[in-house]
Amino acid sequence: MKLKDYLLRKIEKTGSITSVLRQKKIGIKENLTITEQQAKNADGELLSEVNFDLHLDKLLDLNIERSDEYILSFDGFCVEKIEVLAAFFSEIGFSEKYENSKKYLAKSLQLYNMCNLKSKTYSLERETNISAIKNALKIE
Repeated sequence: MKLKDYLLRKIEKTGSITSVLRQKKIGIKENLTITEQQAKNADGELLSEVNFDLHLDKLLDLNIERSDEYILSFDGFCVEKIEVLAAFFSEIGFSEKYENSKKYLAKSLQLYNMCNLKSKTYSLERETNISAIKNALKIE
């Protein structure tokens, strides 16, 4: 029972952080029930617990080899998590409110291609996302 409560608190905390990130980066207006200070506190706890501090701006400027090294420097970063990160970048890229949308789409495409190289499983969803990004970037 204690473990279930602990897991639920962690899930709620992660959801709150994700909501704040989406609002800041993409401009999506969600009905947030947490304050900015609560988000910072939750973010700090998450960083201290899992030793995870991904600098998105730094990642955007890296080529595929350096991106691979950087991402894999974090413990537990597997293909599924790289796909989530790629989806996050593509969501930003497809948003018309952000000025460097092409840069985010290009990084998303790079991350999806990295997933294809690392994964032994074909993903129709991943390929659909790659096609949509290529169409947006006008790449064949």
